[in-house]
Amino acid sequence: MILLTETMYNPPVAFFWHALRCESIALEAHENYVKQSYRNRCHVLTAHGVQPLSVPVLRGNSKTKTPIQEIEIDYSQKWQLVHWRTIQAAYGRAPYFEFYSGYLQEVYERQPKFLFELNVELLKLYLKLLKLNKPLNHTDAYRIQPPGNVLDLRNRVHPKIYPDNLHVIPYTQVFGKQFVPELSIIDLLFTQGPASISYLQ
Repeated sequence: MILLTETMYNPPVAFFWHALRCESIALEAHENYVKQSYRNRCHVLTAHGVQPLSVPVLRGNSKTKTPIQEIEIDYSQKWQLVHWRTIQAAYGRAPYFEFYSGYLQEVYERQPKFLFELNVELLKLYLKLLKLNKPLNHTDAYRIQPPGNVLDLRNRVHPKIYPDNLHVIPYTQVFGKQFVPELSIIDLLFTQGPASISYLQ
């Protein structure tokens, strides 16, 4: 089965639960940008609770529809510094932070021009770290009804629709005694390292 999905910024753990069960991944490259979604935001767990991190984009608040591949990142705001400091504060003491943080920092330092490009680079990194060898392709056109043998997750893994980690086995997190769902994959990787994949099975 093919997993059809929009690109996401530091995707939530649940995305990889679905990815594990599919043969390949097709990224929707011909949709229009949707505000207040995982396309430009993720959730991390800090000492003060769940913290959303959002990538500022140009034309993102426009009333006219903008193709996702044309959404540019706004580097006039020091969002990378804010995100990185928040991630360090949240996971600096996590068991596997020192093993994986350098890879993530490298992506930020490249400063991709477009949000789509940033999200694809991050997804490739996480698939590699999780050892999920799934072919990654882009759609060639937007289809409301995709062909058979496709799991269409477009706009289904969303911060305002439903808790997205329902299938994930609870794991030990850095803060708190009660498991917090709906977090970015970096929460799982930094805390569980090579064992991360076992929590997605």
